[in-house]
Amino acid sequence: MDLKTLLTPIADDMRGVDAVIRARLSSEVALINEIGGYIVTAGGKRLRPALVLLAACALGSKDESSRRQLAAVVEFIHTATLLHDDVVDHSDLRRGRKTANAVWGNAGAVLSGDFLYSRSFQMMVEVGKPAVMRVMADATNAIAEGEVLQLMNQGNPDVDEARYVRVIELKTAVLFAAACELGAIAADASPDLQKRLRDYGHALGIAFQMIDDVLDYTGDPAVSGKAVGNDLSEGKPTLPLIHAMRTGSDEDAALIRSAIREGKVDELERILAIVERTEAIPYTRALAERHADEARQAIRDLPASAWRETLMELTRFATDRSS
Repeated sequence: MDLKTLLTPIADDMRGVDAVIRARLSSEVALINEIGGYIVTAGGKRLRPALVLLAACALGSKDESSRRQLAAVVEFIHTATLLHDDVVDHSDLRRGRKTANAVWGNAGAVLSGDFLYSRSFQMMVEVGKPAVMRVMADATNAIAEGEVLQLMNQGNPDVDEARYVRVIELKTAVLFAAACELGAIAADASPDLQKRLRDYGHALGIAFQMIDDVLDYTGDPAVSGKAVGNDLSEGKPTLPLIHAMRTGSDEDAALIRSAIREGKVDELERILAIVERTEAIPYTRALAERHADEARQAIRDLPASAWRETLMELTRFATDRSS
């Protein structure tokens, strides 16, 4: 099932979130409007705001305005991280079109990302729930730590599996977890239910990112909008490469280590063959499936509803998708 069909139970809410996003992007500074609009309307899965809505509705939320505002907050923060990521990674393309930094330069992209961060915190204050500020302050701080840790890992072939997992926890899983926890807070759920939804989002986020890292070596560029081996070209030691170096021959490991250090894809075909021979892709997929199962277990006792079922289906979407 495609994601749009999967999210049918919150279709009206998602349209409401889009309206909030358009309204709150408004600034008297024309460049902010231009860059913000360019990024937010660039497509993408909108999975993180959807998680806010699904968690809130699954737990009986009646406050439509708050859950939509918090969903928009999460999308703004995610968008800000993308703006900053593309500058740090010197990326020219995202989802098949030019990045904001490629169009407007690094300064404009970074400062517009800062605007989205600050606008997000304005919107959180308006919701009037202190727990929201705590969750998102912790999440944005962790994301920043993840960015720095990933930068430290770049070009380092000695990164092990534990350090790799820590990066994806900070860079991806933290925001998934926060989105789900915000939904529970919007529904005035108990602390136990807030924790269950946070645990669900954390496990889902890890599974999602692991499959992203698989698709970097197996995906179709026409579908994903990025070239095969893009992570390697940025010197990122993701799990498929870590496993291939750990289980392949000394010659295999030496080739991959050199490619990571130099951020070159000259030997991509040979590296892809090593990844396949060492079964690095099945290994990574199996680990992603384990985290997806953890996510399912976290919400297994929620009351039956279309929203709970969608949360369950998202764990399968995360591991079965092709883009």
